[in-house]
Amino acid sequence: MRRDWKSKPIRDIADGLILFDGVCVFCSRWVRFVMKRDTRARFRFVPIQSAYGDALAAEFGIDRSNPETNAAIIAGRAYFKSDATIRTLAALPGWSWITVLAFMPRRVRDWIYDQVARNRYRLFGRTETCLIPDPAISGRFDAADERRDAR
Repeated sequence: MRRDWKSKPIRDIADGLILFDGVCVFCSRWVRFVMKRDTRARFRFVPIQSAYGDALAAEFGIDRSNPETNAAIIAGRAYFKSDATIRTLAALPGWSWITVLAFMPRRVRDWIYDQVARNRYRLFGRTETCLIPDPAISGRFDAADERRDAR
């Protein structure tokens, strides 16, 4: 059964949280890409392989052993697949133009997303451990074992 990855309202999770596959080299590069451009430090990151990430993945219906999507919490909603990517990029300085991609049918955007997601380990690699942030960025990773209240 294919899941429809439409956004959904989320309570008790602060905006700006991005759930990602921490052992995926491509996903870790995505996190570093966002961090570098997120001059206001709006986004925080949680690897699915952490206890908190595992709980969030279960709540969102993401397969924790083979994550087929990331998730981004923005304006009280959880976004998935291409919607999460577009919403995240659009929130970065100088990237608002990316919202033009939202006019493309989500079915098409998500098909492209799925092609990259299915082949990410083969194309970009996989690590045995999650991205380990250096001290300068460690505050941007949310390893809480319990849900955080919305800010």
